[in-house]
Amino acid sequence: MSIRVLVVDDQHVVRAGFTAIIDGEADLEVVGQAGDGADALRAVRETDPDVVLMDIRMPGMDGLAATRELTAGRTAARILVLTTFHRDEYVFGALRAGASGFLLKDCDPQELVDAIRTVAAGEALLAPAVTRRLIDAFVTGSVSPSARADDRLEPLTQRERDVLVQVARGLSNPEVGTALGISTATVKTHVNAILGKLDLRDRVQATIFAYDVGLVRPGDGRATP
Repeated sequence: MSIRVLVVDDQHVVRAGFTAIIDGEADLEVVGQAGDGADALRAVRETDPDVVLMDIRMPGMDGLAATRELTAGRTAARILVLTTFHRDEYVFGALRAGASGFLLKDCDPQELVDAIRTVAAGEALLAPAVTRRLIDAFVTGSVSPSARADDRLEPLTQRERDVLVQVARGLSNPEVGTALGISTATVKTHVNAILGKLDLRDRVQATIFAYDVGLVRPGDGRATP
């Protein structure tokens, strides 16, 4: 079955360009378009997409507000945000709102379709440049931890905290297993437990959470004492 995609952007030419790229893939299908966040909410209800390709900066209801509404409504659709990255706070806000992935608007067509497939499969995705800016923001203090690790990490076992640190460093499940001396299957079990206990959607939100509470130090990925 094709992956159903909703394209949301306030510029018609941008929507048309993305639609042409996506519809050119045998396993992808654009099921609708929307010009702002409010239209996106209606279109999601009408078309039931698997992935919403969401612009952030739009008139009226912007992509950040729409992402928050969609994830709060427990939609099954995954939100893949495209940004020109002029404003960092949009990125952090959308990630915290529940976006499953981020790409820069100047990505090439193959990166775009690969990203759609990745988030549709339930994985999280961050463009390398977005990850670097995210970590840099914590380093420079432009994004401050919202709580200390002691408070919000209480539900996790020590092993789950160890796994979360490695996930926040960007390691895959096999790499986490190698680092901690456990099997990939065990890592997956721990990751699922972490997401469930902390009410997080995916590894992107888990990474944000780890930095947000101070479990990981920016730049070196070491756990705090």
